[in-house]
Amino acid sequence: MMTLRKLMITLLVLSAVMINLTGAALAQDDLGYEEYAVTLPGEISGTMVQPSGDGPFPTVLMLHGFASAKDEVGNMYLNLAAELGARGIASLRIDFRGWGESGGGMENSTVTGMVEDATTAYTYLTEQDFVKADAIGLLGFSLGGAVSLASSGQNPDWYQSLVIWSWGGNLAEEMSDSFTQEQLDAAAAEGQVTIDLGWREVTLGAGFFDSLDDLDVESDFLNYSNSFMVVAGSEDFAGAYVDWFMANAQGELKAAYLVEGGDHIYAVLTEDQTMANAVISTTANWFAMTLE
Repeated sequence: MMTLRKLMITLLVLSAVMINLTGAALAQDDLGYEEYAVTLPGEISGTMVQPSGDGPFPTVLMLHGFASAKDEVGNMYLNLAAELGARGIASLRIDFRGWGESGGGMENSTVTGMVEDATTAYTYLTEQDFVKADAIGLLGFSLGGAVSLASSGQNPDWYQSLVIWSWGGNLAEEMSDSFTQEQLDAAAAEGQVTIDLGWREVTLGAGFFDSLDDLDVESDFLNYSNSFMVVAGSEDFAGAYVDWFMANAQGELKAAYLVEGGDHIYAVLTEDQTMANAVISTTANWFAMTLE
């Protein structure tokens, strides 16, 4: 259950800038930004949103979750990028190598490789004239949240603001629930395994499973001390970690948004977009407040 202190912080986040639930849709009109495709080193496919003007602009790097891609489920990243762009905040959302439109082959993907991709993306942003290099934020969704904890903790001076959607806990333990022992054994014996997730099939190499033990994202998080917000659905496993994040966040500016009744993806694939839109707008508000 959310404590009174965290509830007050959440209300501050929600009220600091008026939540505009239609902002993501309106931002597709002429509201002062352009969106275009970019290719980063390593055949990493990305989409950049650049506000109009000379800048430099605060910028958010978005890292997608497991078996997803740069626009994210229900276009949540695409819509967030639009809302940020309308506020004068640039963004870059990428496909990890092996996923989406990036090269590399899914079977070669590892979580440590995803952290390397975050480094490539951060470096790319710092080389862009329109990016304000000391005002870069980071957002990670689900497994992308774990990658974000690793990237920010291993490089604590890179990101001025960090937001995590739908992640918490030990990487290997939380991801183990996604796979059967038979699948793990097949990957070890044959070098890779194809898994039907229900909404898509993925082919994972043995290296992916091995890499789950290579990161200690909880320890990494303790090294990060700038602005931080955790977002989680109350009905998702990540909801149980909200208190841990708030107790262990090292920075002075921190907030929790526990979405009551929310699942792992905030019901974004249903007709009722209330939860998803609130997550998008609250996140945009947070970055607007914390990136200067």
